[in-house]
Amino acid sequence: MTNQAKAASPLASSWQYWRGLGGWNYYYLLKFGLLWAGYLNFHPLANLVFVAFLLLPLPNLKLHRLRNWIALPIGIGLFWHDTWLPGPQSIMDQGSQLAGFSMDYLIDLVTRFINWQMVGAGFVLLVAWLFISQWVRVTVFVVAALIWLNVLTISGPAISLFPTAAQAPTAATAGSTATATEASTADLAPVPGDIPAQTAPPTTQNLTAWLNSFYTSEAKRVTQFPATLPADAQPFELLVINICSLSWSDIDAAGLRSHPLWKHFDIVFNNFHSGTSYSGPAAIRLLRASCGQPSHKNLYQTAGAQCYLFENLTKLGFSQHLMLNHNGLFGDFLKEVRENGGIQAPLMSQVGLPTDLLSFDNSPIYDNTAVLNRWIEGEEREGNARSATFFNLISLHDGNRYPGNNKPADYKVRAQKLFNELDAFLTNLEKSGRKVMVVLLPEHGAALQGDKMQVSGLRDIPSPAITQVPAGVKFIGMKTPHTGNAIEINQPSSMLAISELVARSVDGKNFVADQVDWGSLTKNLPQTAAVSENSGAIVIQYQGKPYVRLSGGDWVPYPQ
Repeated sequence: MTNQAKAASPLASSWQYWRGLGGWNYYYLLKFGLLWAGYLNFHPLANLVFVAFLLLPLPNLKLHRLRNWIALPIGIGLFWHDTWLPGPQSIMDQGSQLAGFSMDYLIDLVTRFINWQMVGAGFVLLVAWLFISQWVRVTVFVVAALIWLNVLTISGPAISLFPTAAQAPTAATAGSTATATEASTADLAPVPGDIPAQTAPPTTQNLTAWLNSFYTSEAKRVTQFPATLPADAQPFELLVINICSLSWSDIDAAGLRSHPLWKHFDIVFNNFHSGTSYSGPAAIRLLRASCGQPSHKNLYQTAGAQCYLFENLTKLGFSQHLMLNHNGLFGDFLKEVRENGGIQAPLMSQVGLPTDLLSFDNSPIYDNTAVLNRWIEGEEREGNARSATFFNLISLHDGNRYPGNNKPADYKVRAQKLFNELDAFLTNLEKSGRKVMVVLLPEHGAALQGDKMQVSGLRDIPSPAITQVPAGVKFIGMKTPHTGNAIEINQPSSMLAISELVARSVDGKNFVADQVDWGSLTKNLPQTAAVSENSGAIVIQYQGKPYVRLSGGDWVPYPQ
């Protein structure tokens, strides 16, 4: 044998160990299909590394089989990582709450993840792959596609689901109040319209810098309440109705935008953002409405005394009241609003209240009309005409059911009933002659329709459809009531605007004025950029488009 033949022999024999991807080809064809449909937050480099691990030639067949077994949990984990599903930290955070769900509700949640059209498409893809792989080396096309996707993320995106810029994020985090990097400072300086400028390109670095600039700007904002009320101030009652699981998207899905309830309000916010998609943080944000919007992390840090809306009112002689149509135990809701929301009023008695629904954890949800009637009676007995009441209700929460029925109650039916109850309550309150400023402000939406990132009912990612909620203000008992259609506030707004309206009305003079200057009352209300945050996900509106970041990763356009 010649030296050339000897040299060629090892090289030739090594080719037999390149076995291709085998069944992993179908794994990647599934991913490519989901990516094309917009259902994945695909990580090209991680997937390319995984393919390299699978393709590395191993001479020993047992080692090759062992590698496939090792690759199985890695592949499952990588698939999960490439989806929009909640990460391990989020699942751990919510684990104790999941344990409180009824079995029927858990089964209902699981079945929502099954998309039978996708299952059918996956079966067709499987048959097609089995058929084509008889003649075509599919591995070559899978590897080529992965290399192409990696080139896209380096050279710049060609499809909307990929990060729109360089991969190097800044060292700043979402909760940081550090200033933007020098390269972006000129573009991110706060502007007179309350919202930091959005002129820089939407790169990962610039979006992170803009978010930091937003939090820096918000930290300086505060509602100025008077130190004391004037001698001619008029006593009135403030009632804040905080509804769980109601957004404009849910109202449209249920076909209830034209319900008579909305005609009661003097002021309606069409572009109001709750800042989160979970109940505890939402209530805290409302109760801290008198300061600018903090990060999710800072919600659970002590804020300045001037930030607590109800504490500001207490200093001016308003008595505090707290009522729920539930027990407040799930997710430590009542504990959170006391410790982080600054409201220490005793919970209004629930003894004898009729049960209307059973919650997803089988606890009672009391009839809203009965709760509101008890509030009216209690206020009359107390005789304090200057009061502030926080009323939180969960009648629309996902998974609620009627007593004696294991199936979740229809959302539209529950919403129709709630709107009828609130409509009747406001009508009766108008006839009573009492002076009441009613603020209706939902916590967040119900995710009734779902989208490409989350199935119906899942709210781990605070999408615009979940956080854009209806907010309305009604002055009852005015000498000169507002007439005509409601004043619509279309600017991007959040909790600070509500606090400002309360501060402008706190002397109660609008209730006795011969003519109310509605223009002055609603002019130049604070604007707040649409920034929504949970513990592991942030969604911002930038240059008119939503962007999402999960677990501190890169920013990507929110899939539409």
